[in-house]
Amino acid sequence: MTFDGRVVVITGAAKGIGAVTAEKFVAERARVVALDFDGAGLDKVVADLAARGGQILGLRADVTSTPDIQRAIESALARWGRVDVLVNNAGGFATMRAFEDTAESEWEAIVKSNLTSVFLVCKAVLPIMKRQRAGRIVNLSSVVARGAAVRVPAHYAAAKAGVIALTRMLALEVADAGITVNAVAPGTTATDRVLAARTPEDTARVAAAIPLGRLGRPEEIAQAIVFLASDAAAFITGAVLDVNGGQEMV
Repeated sequence: MTFDGRVVVITGAAKGIGAVTAEKFVAERARVVALDFDGAGLDKVVADLAARGGQILGLRADVTSTPDIQRAIESALARWGRVDVLVNNAGGFATMRAFEDTAESEWEAIVKSNLTSVFLVCKAVLPIMKRQRAGRIVNLSSVVARGAAVRVPAHYAAAKAGVIALTRMLALEVADAGITVNAVAPGTTATDRVLAARTPEDTARVAAAIPLGRLGRPEEIAQAIVFLASDAAAFITGAVLDVNGGQEMV
């Protein structure tokens, strides 16, 4: 699954699944454009991968902001002249909260970061991919969009379910332009953010309830993303790849 010379844009690339995905694409000889609003985290990822000989461009950007996204994509084009793959990874949630305790402003913020960001970045890259008559888009959903596999805030589950619907509708719309659009739905994955959101005891209970008996690892999610972006997945579009250890079987 070599990506020689292909340009891969990854959102939320400063940590967790996004950072590991950037590492996997660099290992496959892709040119990576890493986006995140966490400038310090992004700088570390870029420095680490560049030191290994990777072709990587780090751009601080808020992917809920159209001007930020446009500046980032223009910078990617100025550097490498094309965009072949988009990985919409940005999102998440920071605090476990009951539905009735959720403020309207928090609902809007979580939907914006997890779902609206996907819409905005897709919209920015689609004209480029259409000109190229080729492209791969991989959106990150979640096991909680597939079923009530584990307790999370309702706004996060709703946004991630929206990612799946958006993925399918967009896949239908752009198939004739040679663009595939798929989603990866990770199970509970051992990233710093996920581990910080629960007590160790709660995390152990979640892991014990997964048929394979453990949380996922970020590199396992990244491998699925790289597959869907590769030539091996050329006839796959509108699909959701569940990578969850049997946490939810659809």
